[in-house]
Amino acid sequence: MQTDLLSVIFLPLGLAIIMFTLGVGLTIADFKRVFLYPRAFSVGLLCHFILLPLIGFCLVNFYGISGAMAVGFMTLTACPTGTTSNLLTYHARADVALALSFTAFAAIVAIFTVPLILAWSLAHFVGASQQIDFPYSQIMTQIFFTLGVPVGLGMLLRAKATAFAHRWHSSMSLVATLLFMVIVAAAVSKNWVLFKEHSLELAPVVLSLNVTMMLLGFGLTKLAGAPLRQAATVAIESGVQNSTLAIVIALSMLRNEEMALPAAVYSVFMYLTGIAFVFIMRRYAPPLSAEEERVAQAAMH
Repeated sequence: MQTDLLSVIFLPLGLAIIMFTLGVGLTIADFKRVFLYPRAFSVGLLCHFILLPLIGFCLVNFYGISGAMAVGFMTLTACPTGTTSNLLTYHARADVALALSFTAFAAIVAIFTVPLILAWSLAHFVGASQQIDFPYSQIMTQIFFTLGVPVGLGMLLRAKATAFAHRWHSSMSLVATLLFMVIVAAAVSKNWVLFKEHSLELAPVVLSLNVTMMLLGFGLTKLAGAPLRQAATVAIESGVQNSTLAIVIALSMLRNEEMALPAAVYSVFMYLTGIAFVFIMRRYAPPLSAEEERVAQAAMH
């Protein structure tokens, strides 16, 4: 693929800004808080880092997805959650504090797990047809600088300029949401012919992944004895991935348009299933008390 400014500069920069905004909303306490929710957090780890890639692999084989698109789909399953999951958690009256804690943890772990799953996927799905020399350390370094460093800088800003971070975080979150939409739109427009050709083929796969992981996250958390709001949080965290990262990896790091298609299609459908889940939860979950609303608002901002 011909090198261009969109793939090399603007997409990684957009992702870095999104992750910086995520970091502004986090504190060290968010990492420590995971120990307050041992059941829900353990189920979240199981769903996100083990079941999600396994279910993704099963779906890829069931639907007959192969080659570069299979690699793109598996890359998506390796990506962490992001700001979208936290926003959906808030509107679903779920546990925002748990969502922030899990998002913070997943963002760090993904620096190591994404290259592992990506390397395995390349070897498994395209290694038989072409020689693969996977630059593991290079990819991990790139992910670190587009994922870990911006989150760390955002957290540093919040720690050193707390009042400023509180005042501007909502506006920054809006900018991050707009950037997410711009990145998805750019990926779709850049590869419009491929998108039209394969979107109907990929739609059932991404919907199956999204719905299956939400159901597993919710059901397993309830079976573990966690309360309804924590179960709803794990469902969202299990079913809503950082598709922006998957797009950036495909277009900027691997320079392969086909690998970006699953994440681009997923970006559209995750909002449909996510919003549907929010409406279901708002029907059955009791309204937040004044104190719970205050805590949720504080966690979000």
